[in-house]
Amino acid sequence: MIVELGPHRYDVSTRALVMGILNRTPDSFYDAGQYWDFDAFLAKAEELVAEGADFLDVGGVKAGPGPEVTEEEEMDRVVPAIEALKKRFDLPISVDTWRASVARESYAAVAVVGNDISGFADPDFLHEASAAGASVVVCHVRLAPRVADPEPVYDDLVGEVSRFLSERAQWAVEAGIPPQRIMLDAGHDLGKTPEMSAELLRRSQELVDLGYPVFLSVSNKGFLGALTGTEVGSRREATLAAHALGVGLGSRILRAHDVAGTRRVADFMSALLQQQRNHP
Repeated sequence: MIVELGPHRYDVSTRALVMGILNRTPDSFYDAGQYWDFDAFLAKAEELVAEGADFLDVGGVKAGPGPEVTEEEEMDRVVPAIEALKKRFDLPISVDTWRASVARESYAAVAVVGNDISGFADPDFLHEASAAGASVVVCHVRLAPRVADPEPVYDDLVGEVSRFLSERAQWAVEAGIPPQRIMLDAGHDLGKTPEMSAELLRRSQELVDLGYPVFLSVSNKGFLGALTGTEVGSRREATLAAHALGVGLGSRILRAHDVAGTRRVADFMSALLQQQRNHP
């Protein structure tokens, strides 16, 4: 299987890519604004690159409920950050946004991935990605970003998520985005209980069977804390275990806060997968 990020092309048959998370928000669930200062943000980026990130993801609005962030505010947060990163690092850059306008300006600033947790709720999102030659992340969400969903109900969790992702991926193909530039994200914790998120992780192979690279975004998330009884700052081991399980089940893009640990997991799993391919 091939993943394309801008001019970069990766064979992920037996390897997983590591995406380093960079928040340009004062209220992130994980770092709580620790890197809001621009110098701290750039220093964190340098750390993630040194630890082995394959690409970087810049977001200006957190996924969960919180104070309103206007379109202009979001652009002010992410576009200069993307421009600064591109001057410093020769890595693909992703923008974490559900606004087509923000994506467009980010692509103009040389981002090559649109990571949209809304499932393309903005009707112009795919057009902008296609026009820019960008890759996209198709994410399942039951309601919408920033909307609390504490008691989600599904008749068939994995089936409904799979159908949603397959439909949205087809939208992307019809917009002119080739399959190797489309990644699928089950949206763990987005309108799912901890048990539901765990089931989606455990059944990752069913998403892989849809035929697109699977993007795993579980780093330090609430369902890991609920299952292990840990607070947000103490979920490193659970995150790495989830990454290893995800890769073993076919996930090939790991969105991570702890890039160093995730890089080691990804490399170890790659060695196992290569051995398995060479000695079936």
